[in-house]
Amino acid sequence: MSATMASEDRFVICMKWGSKYGPEYVNRLYGMTARHLRGPFRFVCFTDDTQGIRPEVECLPLPETHAAQGKRDGGWKKLGTYQADLFGLKGTALFLDLDVVIVGDMTEFFEHPGEFLIIKDWKRPWRVTGNSSVYRFRIGDHADVLAHFIAHQDEVRAKYRNEQEYLSHFLADQGKLGYWPKDWCASYKYHCLPLWPASFWRDPFIPAGARVLVFHGVMNPPDALVGRSEGNWRHARPAKWIADHWRE
Repeated sequence: MSATMASEDRFVICMKWGSKYGPEYVNRLYGMTARHLRGPFRFVCFTDDTQGIRPEVECLPLPETHAAQGKRDGGWKKLGTYQADLFGLKGTALFLDLDVVIVGDMTEFFEHPGEFLIIKDWKRPWRVTGNSSVYRFRIGDHADVLAHFIAHQDEVRAKYRNEQEYLSHFLADQGKLGYWPKDWCASYKYHCLPLWPASFWRDPFIPAGARVLVFHGVMNPPDALVGRSEGNWRHARPAKWIADHWRE
């Protein structure tokens, strides 16, 4: 995609830092996006290591969160995406965690009404806090989220466990927080694994209406592919169909 597209560009963005995820996660996320998103888009990865990332991906440095001296920002790095000037990018951004698996059309994620959209909590749906594995916003419109964090880091860190809890409450208090339709983003752990004891003879499945499968907790797509529970509380048979989706 051309870097000189119009100001109403659609961006799919992700972040990669450290050694937990290799470049194959970025490359496969791009491949899944390209197969499931109709129309032009730009794919941007904010990263500290561009080695091995496919050329279709625009790599930019990790946006600064201005973490206080001596404070780790691992659980807060996504707040950097709310800079007023995000490396000059202009348009609407859909953030995807590196370990999601896209299984359906993504076009409506850019069309669904709402100022800021995030996943509704699956386990505790009465909570304000959303899951930030998939969220959408207009770049530059929520700079106050980052500004408030920078100015009140100790208070924010003491009150909220992580970025998604802080973000959800901050935007909900402004009346700007919305949630995706409940079927679009499914939890692999809660929605794809059959209940015990059927999980011992029934294979994992894609729930009806799901477009993105979210891997939160200890299992990632390569674990699910071979049925490696990695200490997860629920037994899992191999989900061989993941290979049909999670590929470049």
